[in-house]
Amino acid sequence: MVNQIFRRLIAKWMSLIKIRNSFNNQNKLFFSLPIVGAFVTSLCLSLLFAACSSTSSVNSPNPSATSVANSASSKATLVRFGYQKSNILLKNKGVLEKRLSPDGISVEWIEFPAGPQMLEAMNVGSIDFGHVGESPPIFAQAAGASLTYIAGIASSPAGSAILVPQNSAIQKVSDLKGKKIAFQKGSSAHLLLVQALEKAGVKYSEIEPKYLPPADARAAFVKGSVDAWVIWDPFYAAAQEATKAKVLIDGTGINKQGGYYLTTRKFVTENSQIVKAVLEEIQQLEEWAKTHREEVAQTLSSVLGIDIESMRKATNRRTFGIVAINDELINLQQQVADTYYQLKLIPKKVNVRDGVLSKEQYAAFSSKI
Repeated sequence: MVNQIFRRLIAKWMSLIKIRNSFNNQNKLFFSLPIVGAFVTSLCLSLLFAACSSTSSVNSPNPSATSVANSASSKATLVRFGYQKSNILLKNKGVLEKRLSPDGISVEWIEFPAGPQMLEAMNVGSIDFGHVGESPPIFAQAAGASLTYIAGIASSPAGSAILVPQNSAIQKVSDLKGKKIAFQKGSSAHLLLVQALEKAGVKYSEIEPKYLPPADARAAFVKGSVDAWVIWDPFYAAAQEATKAKVLIDGTGINKQGGYYLTTRKFVTENSQIVKAVLEEIQQLEEWAKTHREEVAQTLSSVLGIDIESMRKATNRRTFGIVAINDELINLQQQVADTYYQLKLIPKKVNVRDGVLSKEQYAAFSSKI
């Protein structure tokens, strides 16, 4: 290994000397020996560090995992993961850290109240990965964000609902006409409301939307300053338990997709092996959660400070798993984009495929999904 390094150094040195002489002969001296020497010294340190890194990876405590950092297609040494409370299990279990740390890659977790805020952060380069419902990417794409869909999330239609106060006179979705409804704009709750209203024959223009993030929406709901609240788990389950809210309708028979994991095109292009490792760990955790629902509920109850009965309810109506991006998902997502455009909720038409990779690119990192 050492002999190989120095042979490479000598070759680099001779090449630079020739370049220097060539420029000198033309009275255009761009290089000097001190500069060349500094370059070679830096190169030497880099190569020696790479050699040490290569040696230590062989002794990794997780030899079954694919090496990530030493792959030619991986450049990142830090993965910044945006998350919501609905996806805190991934952070709590520490599976990404265990998978990536042997390759010198650390993980940073940044919490967001909802998907739209998360994708705003991704668009300005503050995070690398995000987990959101189907609607936030559409609003982000409409705003010009460069996002890339890397995996779909299994649909949990019963995990979102339109709630009304326990003593409300509202009995059916058509009764929402003219009412104040709280929800996070550009979220999965937004789409559920749009679809439920359409099914009931109520125009979106006939309700009074109140665009509020979950915590503010709950406060408004409890105070009675709104007539209904559209929300997802675990906030949904917690509100059911604490406020005895009445479920007007949930997403059963309406929601056909569950959301997406996203990154930027630059990140996935430069770090496909990291993306592959992340998705593999997520899928393994999802498979584990399917058969350990009580443990999931206990863990999340403790971490989130939500009572155990609410967490059991939320966990039991959740469908675990992620799926590969395919034409069916893309077409469903395009329908969502077209719906928002027709309602004039986004300023321009969105082509979902602008955020989609080729089948060959997906095959490189999603073979196990």
